[in-house]
Amino acid sequence: MTVEIVVYNIVSALKAQEGGADRIELCDNPGEGGTTPSFGTIEVVRQNLSIDVFVMIRPRGGDFHYSSYEFHAMKRDIYQCQKLSVDGVVLGILNADGTIDKKRCRELVEKARPLKVTCHRAFDMAKDPFQALEDCIEVGFDRILTSGQQPQAIKGAELLGELVKRANGRITIMAGSGVNENTVEEIVAKSRVKEIHFSAVATKESAMQFRNPQIAGMGSDEGSEFRLRTVDPEKVRKIRALAENTLLSGS
Repeated sequence: MTVEIVVYNIVSALKAQEGGADRIELCDNPGEGGTTPSFGTIEVVRQNLSIDVFVMIRPRGGDFHYSSYEFHAMKRDIYQCQKLSVDGVVLGILNADGTIDKKRCRELVEKARPLKVTCHRAFDMAKDPFQALEDCIEVGFDRILTSGQQPQAIKGAELLGELVKRANGRITIMAGSGVNENTVEEIVAKSRVKEIHFSAVATKESAMQFRNPQIAGMGSDEGSEFRLRTVDPEKVRKIRALAENTLLSGS
């Protein structure tokens, strides 16, 4: 079982490695579903991790139908990632009609080589998952991160299983979204995926001693200024064990 942890900061990347992850997906902006992180963050993470580092190539939140300016930014981000010696990139572009934009995806995949390339959950917003599967294979993606076109992978487990069958080894199907201690066994049992993607999220208190009582969080009233997102290494280990035991048992 291959375990990929999505992380949004440097400390989370280090914690994911501590927990035994095989790979991280490095992003920024969890509230937007993940966008491209800063090059400083990518460089520091790459220098301090021995596991694979995949970087999100997504110029903004929202839909996956990009302008020519945004497409150019994606190409530049891939170039910078190659210079920083990461192992892979994560991307996806859709046409307005809900099909995979094969022309531009192929260009990005070719530009990214020799890095590995994952099609992210833009796949879950595609009109026809089986046509999207064939399109992803045609343009050269190495894997697809998907929840089975549902909000959580446990709800899309049947489709995940069908995608695994239809892929037949031509591309890797990785289950993601809502993968945790309570769901991973059912997801793996129903789909037989051999790669899982999750956050193992934890929070820790800020080290700040002075806290302005007038401002709970920058731009919000949630107190988020003093709650820092990280990864729980024990969760990583536990979820991996549950997934591997399920796969081995054939249940």
